Amino acid sequence: MANIKSSAKRVLVSREQAARNKANKSQLKTTIKKFNVALEEGNQENAEAAYKAAVKSVDRAVSKGLLHKNNAARKKSKMAAKINTLGE
Repeated sequence: MANIKSSAKRVLVSREQAARNKANKSQLKTTIKKFNVALEEGNQENAEAAYKAAVKSVDRAVSKGLLHKNNAARKKSKMAAKINTLGE
């Protein structure tokens, strides 16, 4: 354990932040997986609803600093391309 009070506090705060980041990242991955499952089922309505939820989750991750904006743009582009092939 740290000897200095401020460094001891930093340990506690960084643990809280790491737990929060882990939960947010897990939620992001879950919504993307749900989109992929809906896409595999082939139901257009479910896939579109899952797409909207996944895009919202990706945008939220960018605002929280979990993803870089270009990474998010790439993820959204890939999902859009997948959902467009479903409609054909």
